[in-house]
Amino acid sequence: MATGSEEPTLTVDELAARAGVTVRTVRFYSTRGLLPPPVIGPRRVGHYGRDHLSRLALIEELQQLGMTLAAIERYLERLPPDLSAQDLAIHRALVASWAPDSAEDATRAELERRAGRALSEEDIDRLAAMGALARADGPDGYRLDPGLLRLGVELLDVPIPQETILAARTVLLEHTREAAYELTRLFRDEVWTPYRDQGSDPGHVAAMKSISAHMQPLVMQALVTAFQRSLKEELRAAFEAE
Repeated sequence: MATGSEEPTLTVDELAARAGVTVRTVRFYSTRGLLPPPVIGPRRVGHYGRDHLSRLALIEELQQLGMTLAAIERYLERLPPDLSAQDLAIHRALVASWAPDSAEDATRAELERRAGRALSEEDIDRLAAMGALARADGPDGYRLDPGLLRLGVELLDVPIPQETILAARTVLLEHTREAAYELTRLFRDEVWTPYRDQGSDPGHVAAMKSISAHMQPLVMQALVTAFQRSLKEELRAAFEAE
């Protein structure tokens, strides 16, 4: 049953409309256990409330971080079961501040302008394989990841097989997601939980955003520095052994 001070009053259609998703998505999330069950009212109609809206918003933020549904399921399972809508808003504020830039729509001409060069169909396929873009509806529409696009365009001219680039990307995604999970767990246990234990306070959301915004550049720089040092040591060891 949903928790919180506000009685659940939304039907599944109203919940989906408020959350900007489809009814099918709501029901799918429910079957996966990502959403708590609704309150069953007269005529066996399920009713949803603010907690469900907050949970859907959190799922959306986690998806923007690149997490799969299976990873999101594991993530949500680790959250306390009695979280209120206010608690979920605080948690979402933490997650949202770390989310990458949103994808952007572009035509072929805009894509090439952003890339700074003409792109062949092979180039487009390679960029899509790297996750830098995706073909949208229509013959001339694309969805771009601004950060990955810059890197992807640079890699187009690197004399490395595409399979090697994709394998490297898989390794990086696997390990950076693990690092992101552990860092989030640390932040949740050491920062977010103490705030939550202080009681419900609207100022907590702003405080969490401020703390997270200050931590993000420090953590990113630490990750980059540690990776550069580790990579240099591994390369030196690998080639000195030859």
